[in-house]
Amino acid sequence: MNALFDILFVALNMINMLVLIWVVLSLLFAFNIIGHSNQFLWSVYDSLSRLFEPVLRPIRRIMPDTGQMDFSPMVFLFLLFIIGRVLSGVAAGYA
Repeated sequence: MNALFDILFVALNMINMLVLIWVVLSLLFAFNIIGHSNQFLWSVYDSLSRLFEPVLRPIRRIMPDTGQMDFSPMVFLFLLFIIGRVLSGVAAGYA
């Protein structure tokens, strides 16, 4: 059972890192630090956008409109943190 929880914790950590990479890339593209001519980074950003947009869309519908700032990735990371804490409590119960 511990192996299952370890796999879930690794998956949560990977999702956290991918969201952070996606947010940083979106800021770099938004402030024109990286141009859209960089095909590799644009394809990474596009792939991560296609991965996370369906997850963030319901969060964006619930949250109030804040103009240019999008806080939905932060809410998503917070939800992942809560899921991780709940899983660690459940995993401690099986230890």
